[in-house]
Amino acid sequence: MRSLAGLICALLLSACAVGTAEDDNDRYPTSSSYPAGTMERIEFTAGVEERWRISALRTPERPDADWKVVIITGTPSWSEYWAPTIAGLPETRELIVADRPGFRASEPEDAVRDLAKQADALSPMLAAREGQRILLVGQSFGAPVATLMASRYPDQVDAMVLVSAYFGDRGPTARRLFGTGRLVQGLLPRDLRNSVSEMTAQTDQLPTVWAAFRQLRQPVVFIHGDADTFVPIEADQRIANEYGHTLVTVPEGDHFLNACCVPDLLAAIEQAIAEAEGREAADPPAPARDPDPAGGPALR
Repeated sequence: MRSLAGLICALLLSACAVGTAEDDNDRYPTSSSYPAGTMERIEFTAGVEERWRISALRTPERPDADWKVVIITGTPSWSEYWAPTIAGLPETRELIVADRPGFRASEPEDAVRDLAKQADALSPMLAAREGQRILLVGQSFGAPVATLMASRYPDQVDAMVLVSAYFGDRGPTARRLFGTGRLVQGLLPRDLRNSVSEMTAQTDQLPTVWAAFRQLRQPVVFIHGDADTFVPIEADQRIANEYGHTLVTVPEGDHFLNACCVPDLLAAIEQAIAEAEGREAADPPAPARDPDPAGGPALR
């Protein structure tokens, strides 16, 4: 059994391009790959009563940035693998991406299986300066969490991008890894064990997620690689067509567009911003934003 667990861990680590240490991987550049000042690691307190310590990676504050990009990652959740996207971001944008609760440098130790609680825990990332708008990005498993966040904090989210969105439709790689991972879940390292746990719990919560998705009023842009074997592109095509949202297809793009296809991802972000600004130009001004929607301590 232990040899099987080792094999499964190796497969999962290879598929997700992760390592046993923050910068130990052979596929994705991480923060240490870029010049000092490109990005910085911070901590903030989760917006739930448990007040978990959440670790995040962000751009330095940019006073002229009129949009802040908030990333909700997939599973397992490692903010370091968004370093290429952060490095490619234009100076007129800020970005923050957290290790979601239960992963990497964030608390708690166990999985947080409640998607709505994850959305609330990460809500302090929606804090913005006066006049600054928020683009919320949900990647893979993070797409349902981002959907709930946009629904629960509609006055703080101005537009959304859903990247390789996972709403329960698994491609062949995800089916294989998840199926074998469940067999040896108790032997897996903490992050992989928590990943299997939260994926198992997602199915029963999807009706609530879909109800929230149908109520969204923000512009939503989907982006998906046509070579994604984790989540089939047909799943996002179906959702985008049904609800009248934009879908950007990335030729030969895999599941990890934040590493393989940064220019395409940044273009999708700008498209969502353009859609929001175009809608804003046609509508009356929105009420002033609460600078700290979670009512908790500011990011530090």
